[in-house]
Amino acid sequence: MLALLLAAALFAATRPHYGGVLRVQLQDAIQGADPPQLGPGIPDLFAAFTITRWESGSRAAFSANPSAAGGRPFLDSIEIEMGRPTREMTIALDTGKADIIQLDPAAMRRPPAGVKIWSSSPVRLVALRFSGSEDARLREAVSLAVDRTAIQRVLLQGQGEVSGALLPQWLSGYAFLFPAAADVSKSRALAAALPASSRSLTLSFDSPALRPIADRIVLNARDAGIAFTIAPAGGTVRLVQTRMISSDPAKALAGVAISLGLQEPPRALTPEALYNAERNLLDGFRVIPLFHLPDVYAVSPRVKGGPGISPLGEWRFENLWLENPRP
Repeated sequence: MLALLLAAALFAATRPHYGGVLRVQLQDAIQGADPPQLGPGIPDLFAAFTITRWESGSRAAFSANPSAAGGRPFLDSIEIEMGRPTREMTIALDTGKADIIQLDPAAMRRPPAGVKIWSSSPVRLVALRFSGSEDARLREAVSLAVDRTAIQRVLLQGQGEVSGALLPQWLSGYAFLFPAAADVSKSRALAAALPASSRSLTLSFDSPALRPIADRIVLNARDAGIAFTIAPAGGTVRLVQTRMISSDPAKALAGVAISLGLQEPPRALTPEALYNAERNLLDGFRVIPLFHLPDVYAVSPRVKGGPGISPLGEWRFENLWLENPRP
């Protein structure tokens, strides 16, 4: 009898139930005149929730759709804040003001105490994007100067993958064919063959989270005789972050190309054609891939169900519920 009572109590404590507001805080500031329609994240909510508020780069809100194809979500609503500093998000999670927060991949080594961690496959590409007017030898010299392995080991705490490819290895199967090792001697020789006046560049970055990587790139380049200056915006070189929008390699490559301002490649029907399309995009070093990083979230223990993200980083919040729903 005692066993039956304990089992019943456990079932009652873990049984999904309706109600509650899920509060999500993101480091990303998702921009758009209208709610974005492509890629994992906020658009994944549209099937089961109805958007009720959209402030580009700042806030969004959704309410449960009782007519959703998979049935009404357990949650009543979702409130999302964007562009939040990591420290403030961590405090919000600790104090119960947030239920899910976005983390830097490096934070997986030191996650907030007592929380769950959701992590996707490496779906975010971090890369250098040149304006296109520099000498190709200078761009190649920068590529060879960057010590990706040291940055990944120290600044990223071993998270993600070093890469010289646009698509991650798990998606394409051939990323290892694109070189990613540093060669300071060759970089220095390429830079030395150029006029001194052309060896100075300005570097900007899309997100404050990328600043430590930008600073390390400046040091690496200096060792090769290339002078980088950090600029708030509008640098001749940008440290950017984009993501895979599909598990179809051809679609993912097209999405990455468009997001980086490159010409969209022709549809590749074979692995060889896909490899050649990616190689053509990387010719000339106008884009220098550096890392592929996962999406990482810290989740309050009161969030039940899940995991709430897929390997591609798609949000799966329709089957989540809260242990103690807020009124």
